Amino acid sequence: MTQIDEAKAGNITNEMKVTANQEGLGPENIREHLADGSIVIPYNRKHKSLNKLSAIGKGLRTKVNANIGTSPEHAVLKEELEKLKTAMDAKADTIMDLSTGGNIDRIRRAILENSLIPVGTVPIYQAAIEASSRKGIVSMDEEEIFEVIEKQAEDGVDFMTIHCGVTMQSIERLKNQGRILDIVSRGGAFLTTWMLHNNKENPLFENYDRLLKIAKKYDVTLSLGDGLRPGCIADATDRSQIQETIILGELAQKALKEGVQVIIEGPGHMPINQIEANILLEKKICNNAPFYVLGPLVTDIAPGYDHIAAAIGGTIAAYCGADFLCYLTPSEHLRLPTVEDVREGIIITRIAAHAADISKGIKEAINQDIEMARARKNLNWERQINLAIDPAKAKRMREESKITSNKCTMCGKYCAIDVLKKYLNTDKISC
Repeated sequence: MTQIDEAKAGNITNEMKVTANQEGLGPENIREHLADGSIVIPYNRKHKSLNKLSAIGKGLRTKVNANIGTSPEHAVLKEELEKLKTAMDAKADTIMDLSTGGNIDRIRRAILENSLIPVGTVPIYQAAIEASSRKGIVSMDEEEIFEVIEKQAEDGVDFMTIHCGVTMQSIERLKNQGRILDIVSRGGAFLTTWMLHNNKENPLFENYDRLLKIAKKYDVTLSLGDGLRPGCIADATDRSQIQETIILGELAQKALKEGVQVIIEGPGHMPINQIEANILLEKKICNNAPFYVLGPLVTDIAPGYDHIAAAIGGTIAAYCGADFLCYLTPSEHLRLPTVEDVREGIIITRIAAHAADISKGIKEAINQDIEMARARKNLNWERQINLAIDPAKAKRMREESKITSNKCTMCGKYCAIDVLKKYLNTDKISC
C-alpha cells in the first residue's frame, strides 16, 4: 500500500510518525492531509540510503530543493557527488538530479547511493537524450519514455517531474497568445518538439493511467511539471500557463483517487504583484495539492544574482501558500553551478523559506529567532553562531574581525546593548 492508501485506511505509518515529529505535530495531522492530498512524503522504499524524510505541504515548514547534475559540456561524477554532500551539509530538504551529460544511469545511481535525503529526477531528459544520440529527439519512442520512468523508479527515485500538462491544445493556446520567450522548460521543449513533429498528443497525458500504475507500484511522488511555465515576467500568468494548471489539477485529482502522491510545479518568472494570485489559483484549481515553485524570479535582469531575485519571490510565494521552493544559484542563466554556487543557493533559499515560515506562524521558525535575540542580548557569540542559518560563515567572519573584547568591530565600546544594560537594569536573559 502507498502512503495515501494507508492514510485513507486510517493507518499511521512510520514515515508519518517520523515526519510529524520533525514538524512538531501529531501524526494524525500528517495522516489526515496525506489522505486528502495536501501533504506528501516523497519516499521510495528502493532508496536504501534515505534516512532523512521530508513531509511537504499544508501547515508544514517550507521545504527547499537543490538541483544538481551534469550537462553535455561538463559531466564529472565526482563533482556532482561533492555538490550532493554540500547540499546535505547546507540542509537542503531534497535533491534533484537533472543530469543531461555523461553516463546518466551511473550518475543517478551514484547520487541515490550517497543521498540521505529524497532524490528527484526528470525522466523525459534521459529518454530524449538517448533518442537524440540515435536520430534526434523527435525519434523518441513512447515505449522508451515509460521504460525510463520505470527504470528510475526501480533505482529508488523518490519523486519525478513529469510534464503531463503539455498538450496539443495548450500548445495551440500558447501560439495564439504569443510569448516573448515561448517555452523555457527543457522537458516542455523536448515534448513540444516531439509532439509537433510527429503530430501526436503527449504520451504522458494520453497514457496517464500507465504512469499512475508505475508510480503506485513504487510509491513515487509525481511532481506534475510546469512545461509551459513563463520564462520571463512579461509572459507570466498567460492563458497557456493557466490552462496547464487546470489540466494538472484534474490529473492530480485522478492520482489521489488511485493512491498516488502528487506535487504541482509552478512558475519560475513572475512580477511580485502576480504571486499571490498564482498561489491562490493553484491551491483552488489543484485542491490544495503541495505547490512547488522555482523561485519565482521577480526580475529578469539579475544574472549573477538570480538566487537573490528568486529568494524575494520565494519568500512572498511561501507566505502566500507555496510549500516547496526550488533554489536558484548565482550561476542561473549563465553556467553549470559550482559547489560553492550550490551552497550559496541553498542558504539564500533557506532564508526565504524561514522568513515565510515566521509569517505563516510556524512555531519552530519563530522560536529560532527568539533564541537568536536572547543570544544577542547576552552578547553570547558562540550561541549566535550556532543558531545562524550558516554557522560556518558566521564563525569565519567573527574570527576574521580579530576583536579581543566581547563586542563586534561595528560598535566596539559603543555597543547599544552594552551601553544601555546598566541603565535599563535588565537581567541577563537565559538562552
